[in-house]
Amino acid sequence: MLRGLVLDYAGVLTDTAGGNLLVAVETARDQGIRTALLSNAAGGGAARRAMRPYFDAVVFSGEVGVAKPEAEVYRITADLLGLPVQTCVFVDDSASNVAAAVAVGMVGVQHTSVQETLTELAALFPGILDP
Repeated sequence: MLRGLVLDYAGVLTDTAGGNLLVAVETARDQGIRTALLSNAAGGGAARRAMRPYFDAVVFSGEVGVAKPEAEVYRITADLLGLPVQTCVFVDDSASNVAAAVAVGMVGVQHTSVQETLTELAALFPGILDP
């Protein structure tokens, strides 16, 4: 059973319709899904302040010392959520980052558009993120 949702910042949440993804994150969180932001940015700053209300965990590679696509950063994120990696879905616009997450056991979704990502998330979290 999937219980975690992990999203990249730049390229996913910064997409022109990224606000719709934040609505989905809020909905998932309200339904008991643990949520995390995972970014290769050096540090949080303004992005941390803006995104923190939506996520249970916020991970910036520059702060934890490992970056995507290193396997350890996905494990760190799942640990911060208190979940096994196998119960987490990871969304990123980079195919190599998605492949790395899948290699450690996460379910991967490659973001190409907000609508496609929302459709995939609705299939992965039926009854929670219905289209």
